[in-house]
Amino acid sequence: MKSIQLRVNGQAVERDVADNTLLIDLLRNGLDLTGTKEGCSVGVCGACTVLLEGKPVSSCLTLAVTTDGCEVTTIEGLAEGDRLHPLQKAFIDYGGFQCGICTPGQIMSAKALLDENPHPSKDEIQSWMMGNLCRCTGYYKIIESIQAVADGKVAT
Repeated sequence: MKSIQLRVNGQAVERDVADNTLLIDLLRNGLDLTGTKEGCSVGVCGACTVLLEGKPVSSCLTLAVTTDGCEVTTIEGLAEGDRLHPLQKAFIDYGGFQCGICTPGQIMSAKALLDENPHPSKDEIQSWMMGNLCRCTGYYKIIESIQAVADGKVAT
C-alpha cells in the first residue's frame, strides 16, 4: 500500500492504495465518483476518460499511484452546483448522448479539446474525438454538441 495525495475535482484527497489500483477504481469505489464509466477495460473506447493535469487519460489504464500530487477532473467536477457546464448542457440540448455510457468520457475529451482550442473546426473536433467510441448516436449529435459550445450557442 502507498499513501497518495491528489486533488479530485478541486478537493484534496488522501488515500492508501495498492500499487496495482487503477484510477477508475479509486474514483468509482474509493471516492464514490461513479460518473466515470468503464467500457472496454483496455483503453480503446474512451468511456473512462478523465482529465489528469488537464489532459485526457484513460482511467482504466492509469495507476492511481501515478496520480500522487496531481489534479484529476471527472465529469462530476464540471458542473457548479446545479449549474451544468456548457458541454453537459449542449449534450442534452443537441442530443449528444443516448444511453449515457460513453457520455462522461466524450464530454471530458471535448473539454480538453476546447481548453486547448476554443474554436475548433468540425474536422478538428472529429479528429480529436476519434478515441471516444459510441454505439448509439452515430457521432453527428456529439459533434453538433461540441460545435455548439465552440460557437457560443450554449448558455448555462
